[in-house]
Amino acid sequence: MSDAAARAADRPDREPLAPGLYLVPTPIGNLRDITLRALDVLEHCDAIACEDTREAQKLLNHFGLRTPTVSHHLHNERERAEDLVRRVQAGERIAVVSDAGMPGIADPGEIAVSLAIAAGVPVHALPGANAAVTALVASGFTGERFSYRGFLPSKGGERRSALEAVRAEMEAVAGAPTQIFYETPHRIVEALADVVAVFGPGHGVVLARELTKLHEEFLRGTAAEVLAMLEARERVRGEMVLLLNGSVTPLDSAEQESLAAAIRRAMRDEGVDEMTAVKRIARERGLSKSEAYREWQRTRGR
Repeated sequence: MSDAAARAADRPDREPLAPGLYLVPTPIGNLRDITLRALDVLEHCDAIACEDTREAQKLLNHFGLRTPTVSHHLHNERERAEDLVRRVQAGERIAVVSDAGMPGIADPGEIAVSLAIAAGVPVHALPGANAAVTALVASGFTGERFSYRGFLPSKGGERRSALEAVRAEMEAVAGAPTQIFYETPHRIVEALADVVAVFGPGHGVVLARELTKLHEEFLRGTAAEVLAMLEARERVRGEMVLLLNGSVTPLDSAEQESLAAAIRRAMRDEGVDEMTAVKRIARERGLSKSEAYREWQRTRGR
């Protein structure tokens, strides 16, 4: 007897699945984190809209499910969402899944929900795995107040500006919330370097890596300490959640001076040319010459 058949035999009194759009969270690592209700919906719906049908098929095969799948990703999200809503209006039961975690949180799903609500289509969100909340509750930072920010911008100047805006928000309120970001392994070192520059080397951070998987890891400490841990590694792997302590402390006088101001001061007081000043200030602040030059170009007029 298949896993699906065994579950059906154990639930002879299960209510039929009503027509609607079902947001079904899937495991972020450990397949055993899926819920019984999620398996019921995936088994008895008419179709599953998947961020990547190949990834979803691995999960379905593991649990012996044979429900048809359709693609529902960044590049076809609106067109597919319109089709999904039409199918529900015709009486079908449609499940939406992402590759891992909760649909609509840094993954496709938001457009389908908006269109479904506008069309009067029932929307059902199942509780389940989510990387941001999982990282938060194990971080040691407050969970009473938190702000989920999604992915930081990939470009250095935009990322620094985004972090500066976050710091300004945090400074404007008492008891600022824990800040939660998603980040990729190939950008995390640069992102942490920007956190050091904007929040100061002593700001508390937690980096949660490979959540629920065999090599799950939490790196806790100051921004400078966690950055040093990563820089000492030959390679950084795994999807990550970066959390910043909500407590913002004033930067010391050296940190308060912007990079552009420091470069201008060096050029004025020491009589050195632009590139010499950029190299020296970059070295003093633990930045690469190219990173310092990009920041200088971005802020030199301020």
